[in-house]
Amino acid sequence: MNLATNPFKAAIQQSKPQIGLWNSLCSNFAADVVSSTGFDWALLDMEHSPNDVQTVLGQMQAMQQGETVPIIRPPWNDFVMIKRLLDIGAPGFLFPMIQNADEAEQAVAATRYPPRGIRGVSMAQRGNKYGRVSDYFDRIEDEIAVLVQIETRDALAKTAEITAVDGVDGVFFGPADIAADMGLLGQAAHPDVWAAIGEAAKVVHAAGKPTGTLVQSADRALEQFQDGFTFVACGSDLGLLARGADKLLSDVKSGLGT
Repeated sequence: MNLATNPFKAAIQQSKPQIGLWNSLCSNFAADVVSSTGFDWALLDMEHSPNDVQTVLGQMQAMQQGETVPIIRPPWNDFVMIKRLLDIGAPGFLFPMIQNADEAEQAVAATRYPPRGIRGVSMAQRGNKYGRVSDYFDRIEDEIAVLVQIETRDALAKTAEITAVDGVDGVFFGPADIAADMGLLGQAAHPDVWAAIGEAAKVVHAAGKPTGTLVQSADRALEQFQDGFTFVACGSDLGLLARGADKLLSDVKSGLGT
């Protein structure tokens, strides 16, 4: 048995737009719905949701019947957590709050076996089909997607050095935290935030690497794709549920005149 190609990583390396959805509901049912919808990728969030390794595993198992690629955002740039997520078969990661090249190098090292990195070796785990994938050790590092998240003004200023780190497959800009760092807390769509992101994104594009971000509408997602972004999450499962529930209730109340 051979290791499967990671379609998300292959696509962003070829500059093919990848439409994503943020997943924060920690639900295998929600993950199943998303994978059946046809999104190219889905972010399973462990930083700002109560996900743990077990719930992430359940969601990845639920997504197996679809073609959506799960990308995991760990709580932190923690090699112990990354080791466990790799062993359950995570095909890619979005590392939060990367501030400089050293931290980007640490993120990459967590996904590499010695002597190139620090990943611990398990001979039989879900990632290698319990030892059945014959070329796992030869190819896994080529298939794991390593995405680093820039979320502060200091990190924006170091975009070039972060992007240049060998093994970084894409750079993701987090508008909410960048806005907060600029004194614009809660204003992720502020023009000044996106002007700063746009300038940094040019640096990444010039280096030949993909850029990604999170927005909250189809129109904004299309704008980012048109501006050269490659992987864009255009909303979240939590947002869809909350806004959909709000609108449904509002529509019924409006019809009743209440």
